[in-house]
Amino acid sequence: MRLFTELLPDQERVLGPDHSNTLTTRNNIAVWTGRVGDAREALRLFAELLPDMERVLGRDHPNTLTTRNNIALWTGRVGDARGALRLFAELLPAMERVLGRDHPNTLTTRNNIAGLTGEVGDAREALRLLRALLPNQERVLGRDHPDTLRTRNNIAFWTGRVGDAREALRLFTELLPDLERVLGRDHPDTLRAQEAIKLLQSAASLSQDERIERSGSLIRRLMSWWKRPR
Repeated sequence: MRLFTELLPDQERVLGPDHSNTLTTRNNIAVWTGRVGDAREALRLFAELLPDMERVLGRDHPNTLTTRNNIALWTGRVGDARGALRLFAELLPAMERVLGRDHPNTLTTRNNIAGLTGEVGDAREALRLLRALLPNQERVLGRDHPDTLRTRNNIAFWTGRVGDAREALRLFTELLPDLERVLGRDHPDTLRAQEAIKLLQSAASLSQDERIERSGSLIRRLMSWWKRPR
């Protein structure tokens, strides 16, 4: 990030502030600002960049769409799930029109909408969106693509969140061998699936009264697991 920051004034002086390379450097500074942990500053930088991207490149340029995506992403990461959901929902039609319904970035946007839909409290709609997304990912990306596996993971998670712990356990159990084969036994997603299976097995061993009594604790542990960085 330091090198990009040092480069930017020279690009602005030699190439001009509207040159595509200058805009790319500003984007890179925003990206790395977020990666080093300053989510709010990353969001501010992306928000400042967007009007220039729209003016210079156009609203439908892929790089402009990527900047809108990053604004939505970092809006969520600073804690505004509803704002992020609104931004992703506004972005999706443009992604589908410009990039196509099957473009990986479009599929990722659909995944983000599904996850945020669940995060703001509509677990059943999140599950419906993920189930609709999965066949498209399998067809476009392949069954073994990490994004496809993650969608299967999220379907299992939200299946549990809507109250079907037995089906969630079945889905996680089916998913685990594929995670181990594709990502490896020590990959964080594999470890999370193993943890979810243990939690669900523990819940299944309880009596109905015990499940009711401990359901809040179990849900909090599952939510903690789901919200860890991916």
